[in-house]
Amino acid sequence: MGDVVIDARTDREGPEDGPSDEAASASGPGPKRSRPFWVELPLLAGVALVLAFLIKTFLLQAFLIPSGSMQNALQEDDRVLVDKLTPWFGSEPTRGEVMVFRDPGDWLLRHPVQEPNPAQKFLSFVGLMPSVGEQHLIKRVIGVAGDTVECAGTGPLKVNGKPLAEPYVFPGNTACSTDADGQFKVTVPSGHLWVMGDHRQSSQDSRYHQNDPRAGMVPVTDVVGRAVVVAWPVGHWSTLPVPSTFEQPGLAPAP
Repeated sequence: MGDVVIDARTDREGPEDGPSDEAASASGPGPKRSRPFWVELPLLAGVALVLAFLIKTFLLQAFLIPSGSMQNALQEDDRVLVDKLTPWFGSEPTRGEVMVFRDPGDWLLRHPVQEPNPAQKFLSFVGLMPSVGEQHLIKRVIGVAGDTVECAGTGPLKVNGKPLAEPYVFPGNTACSTDADGQFKVTVPSGHLWVMGDHRQSSQDSRYHQNDPRAGMVPVTDVVGRAVVVAWPVGHWSTLPVPSTFEQPGLAPAP
């Protein structure tokens, strides 16, 4: 605080003069003392955690790729950023997008996920590290509601009778697998998706869950968001655009 100035002129006649500029200046509040950094640190950390949680909940969330089922677009241990904002505006997945979705029905039952430790759980919850130990999968959307998707022989994969040119399929793989589940012709019901991995001969996708209650289809309501960027490691950085084969004329089913 500043010094207190006391006017001792109590016996002087006449009106009291106001305090001088110097007295007014001296009697005002002194400069505020800044808090030590160690006092402000918890507040700053709290604000950072809240912001990270809001970003993870409503905008972008990081996910760790646990396997090679989406090679070569995604490698094992890549970190991808998933757009969670667009679905809030009513946008639904489209053909060719790479989607993260919740396990629609024990797809991961034979692929147990490593249980994270408490620190990993907390950091993942607030969005400061990629989600770990959660029941999520990542695949490419091949068919949307109303589409007929089919595989015969080694391919090509067809959507509504149109063959797809798939440069993203893992080198050495065929577009269609010749095992029993790899030969199919299905029509995607309303509110669902048909998904497949880019590493066709190493992906337990919709093809291998046709005997499930949902016949291998993924409910749109289980979609978390679209993977848009490979963010880590730096050497793998890339965007994940929709391949041009899904934009060919006449691909949409007949009304």
